[in-house]
Amino acid sequence: MAKRKKNLTRPMLIAVLVLAALAMGSYYISDYYYKPSFIHYKEFGIDIPANYNVHGIDVSKYQQEISWADVKGMSVKGIKINFAFIKATEGIGRMDENFRRNWFNAQRSGIARGAYHFFISSKSGKAQAENFLETVRLEKGDLPPVLDIEQANGASVTDLQQRVSDWLLMVEKKYKVKPIIYTNADFYKTFLAGRFDEYPLWVAHYLVKDKPRISRSWSFWQHNESGHVNGIGSYVDFNVFNGDSATFQKILIR
Repeated sequence: MAKRKKNLTRPMLIAVLVLAALAMGSYYISDYYYKPSFIHYKEFGIDIPANYNVHGIDVSKYQQEISWADVKGMSVKGIKINFAFIKATEGIGRMDENFRRNWFNAQRSGIARGAYHFFISSKSGKAQAENFLETVRLEKGDLPPVLDIEQANGASVTDLQQRVSDWLLMVEKKYKVKPIIYTNADFYKTFLAGRFDEYPLWVAHYLVKDKPRISRSWSFWQHNESGHVNGIGSYVDFNVFNGDSATFQKILIR
């Protein structure tokens, strides 16, 4: 006697579809939640945040003489140095002793370069802007100028903000581009929030996952200060850009 072929009943079919959907959902949820926030690269000596495509460093005289060709040539599993912020000036009359060498050689190596000024909050913002403007000549393909402010130096919030504003306005007028503000997350909240939120932010925040803990938008994140790069004999700060390579190209001076 021939056996009748069993067909799935409607309730059974629905149950199978539901189980399949749950299994698929579980897979994607697991993939999302268990994807590592950082990946360790032994060549760089640090953990680097995942899901960022544009990486860079920042340097000053403390990195001593740099072989920029070696910096440019280093590539580890798709991670390479795309940009470098270079210290140019500090306070009213100081220029970083390695600025001109770094500025020239970074460009020659093909790394997008940016210049920054280390701000002394107790001194005139206008005089500090003049120091920076006399030192730095920005060209097509460079990053916008950067104001590095990390210390109050005894200045009140009101005085500090006025001096910062003086620097930013003078530099923006000269270069026709909005400067980037560099600081750490806590300093920004205490001294700058609400007054300078329209400026691009480069924020320093270490030992956090995925992104810096700051409520406003940011363009760059300094996530580690102990990285290693070919061509540099000492520790170096590591950064990521908050966007893809096409977006990064749009912020460069044209």
